[in-house]
Order: sequence, then structure tokens, then C-alpha cells
Amino acid sequence: MTRPPAEKRAGKPAAPRGASDSASAPGNTAPGNTAPARGAPRRGASTKGAAEGGQLGKHPGKNKPGVKAGGKPVTAAPARERVLRLFFGLALPEAVSAELAQAQAKLSSNWRKVEEDQLHITLAYLPGVPEAEVAKLRELGTRLAAEAGPMTLRLRGTGYHPNVGTPRVWFVKLEGEGLAELAARFAAELETLGFPVEGKFQPHVTLARKKGPAPRLPPLNFTQEWEAAQLHLIHTFLPRDKTGPVYDTVSRFRLTGAAPMRPLSPEPPSTSGAPETPSVPDHHFPEEPDGKVE
Repeated sequence: MTRPPAEKRAGKPAAPRGASDSASAPGNTAPGNTAPARGAPRRGASTKGAAEGGQLGKHPGKNKPGVKAGGKPVTAAPARERVLRLFFGLALPEAVSAELAQAQAKLSSNWRKVEEDQLHITLAYLPGVPEAEVAKLRELGTRLAAEAGPMTLRLRGTGYHPNVGTPRVWFVKLEGEGLAELAARFAAELETLGFPVEGKFQPHVTLARKKGPAPRLPPLNFTQEWEAAQLHLIHTFLPRDKTGPVYDTVSRFRLTGAAPMRPLSPEPPSTSGAPETPSVPDHHFPEEPDGKVE
């Protein structure tokens, strides 16, 4: 006796002769597999809008670029302009930096030393310069560098800021013909350009900073002398690890004038009878928005 095909035994019609065994039509599945074929729409799902590449939604225009649910257009927020912390300054020769690094080695671990290759002299500090305005600062640096000649600078003794109470900065003083005059000229020119300089210029090199209690070192005196012949425009920023500020040179300007910068007008003589005690202005130690000191 001949047994009927399995389809007839189960009450199902037999497939036409020559039909393919594979699931070739959208929505067909292979034997034993209940998931729809790859790329096929789910049962009952609409294909409207699929050609546009967006996800499907019940609101017209939903998931389209620039369109909110309900078909309302989205207005893109204007990009925030980048604001930079910059300063005009002078770099130190390697021999001078190496000498100061030896003095830094005497500090306790509570002090955070300025890296040897980042020791510098700040002439004019600008805490908030729009990136698009940096070109104006380059033009100013080029112009003043052409007027000012090389300067002979000399290191002096160390000091602390603040001078009373618990200090948070250790620095070394310096002096040089034309140095204060060049800083004053920068302050005047920057004010005219709409970039007021923060703080009063005090010639110094920051050696270390700290946040907690730490012992003071006895005063140290230095006698190094060198010729400064190049001016720098420097970007200062705090890296993510906040281990200390990083100084990145934006532009360099060679001092090509015939002589060091002269004062714009003679200063009135001091009437106090005592020399002014050098100090470091707070502007040289800017704070991050979270209150952490650079």
C-alpha cells in the first residue's frame, strides 16, 4: 500500500511540483524558524516613511532631521564662541630655568612646582579673549616687538604671595631696563583694543603653587643675567587631570627695536620715602569655574 505524502496526512495541500524549498518571498520563514526574514517588515507594521531612513512613529514628521514630533521645525542653537586665556610674556633661557629648578628641589611635597620648561615672565594677562580676536593680539605683538629692542634681565630674591599668612605662591623677583615700560605699553594698547589687562604688572617668575599648609623656605638670592630678545603670545589652560596649567605658545615676536622700550611719560617721584615691596598680583593665578586655582 502506498503511503500518501505528509501534507495530505496532515490535511494540508501538497506544494506545487517544482516549487522552491527556500523562503524566497518577504515574510516567509525557513522550516523551524518563526522569525521573519531579514529585511522584511513585521506583521502589521506600516512601511510608510521607511524609504526616508527614519524610525517609524505615530506623528507625521517625527524623527526627521530638523523636525520635532507633530511637524514643528527645530531651531538649531547657536554655537558658543570659544574664549581663551592668553598672556604676553617672555621665556627663560635653559640655563636660567635649570638654576631655578635646583631651587625648586628644596620644596616639600605639598608644593606644586612649575615645570622647568614652562617657567616664564608675564607681561600682560588676558583672561577672556574670543578666539576670533586673537589675530588682533598677533598684530599688536608684531608692532610692539618692532619698537622694543632686546632687554637685559636679572633675577633677584624669592618671595611669597600673599606675603602674610599662609602663602600659596612662591616666586622669584626680577628686574631689567625697559621691562616695566614694555608691560605698561601693552596695557595701554590692549585697553585701546578693548582687551583690558587684569592686574598690575609686577616682574616675577612663579616657581611653585600650593593649596594646603607647607613650610616656607628661607629667602634665596640669584644673580643670573641674560638678554631677552623674543616676545611670546601664550595660551594657558588647565588639562583634564588638573595637575597644573599648561602654557602653549601661539606666536613669537623677535624684539628688533634699536633700544629697550621707553616710558610713554615720566612717572611722578614717590613720596612715601620707602621702596615699594614687590608682590605678585592675583591675576597671575586664575581660577577655573569650579574654583580650582590654576
